[in-house]
Amino acid sequence: MYLSRVEIDDHNRQKIRDLSHLGAYHSWVEDSFPAEQNQHIRSRKLWRIDILDGRRYLLVVSDQKPDPDAMERYGVKGSAQTKEYDAFLRAITEGHDYRFRVILNPVVALSQGEGNRGRVVPEITVQQQLQFLESRAEKSGFELIPNRYQIVDRGWELFRKQGQRPIRLSKATYEGVLKVTDADVFRHTLTKGIGKKKAYGFGMMTVIPL
Repeated sequence: MYLSRVEIDDHNRQKIRDLSHLGAYHSWVEDSFPAEQNQHIRSRKLWRIDILDGRRYLLVVSDQKPDPDAMERYGVKGSAQTKEYDAFLRAITEGHDYRFRVILNPVVALSQGEGNRGRVVPEITVQQQLQFLESRAEKSGFELIPNRYQIVDRGWELFRKQGQRPIRLSKATYEGVLKVTDADVFRHTLTKGIGKKKAYGFGMMTVIPL
């Protein structure tokens, strides 16, 4: 596994004019793996946009190394970096605390009767969005440390798909401290993500040991 990042070149309007919705970022991520595209392979990748010291970065978790030039298509020249992720993942142990960050698409499926698939609607209140993460902690291999986690940003993201009407996706950014309860399951969480819309910038959790 690999963890990569590139600084988004927000000062170059010509570069970023296409990045007006999540689908465009998804295409950028996929295009950063030309070897896969040449072989008509599309592996699952996690990605998100982070802001650090006023600069925006694209972060990607992937099975294969991305092409640095392709990653810099909308990025600052020379800013693409890729590190092996496996050693970090192997070092994760149960009972240890980590500081975490994750951006999720909090939704709920409303029941429409027995045998009918529930209609998916966004969770929009702070309490609902906190409960969305809390309800997924145990099966994701961790527990949240009480009073040491919070939502630091909330909002909506525009999503467009060819031939379909644009929609808005709810977004909540969580930060705090967690304890690993099942190391194997937690490694799976870090490499496969949490929740829905993982191909479009949601579900990627990153952690730093305390």
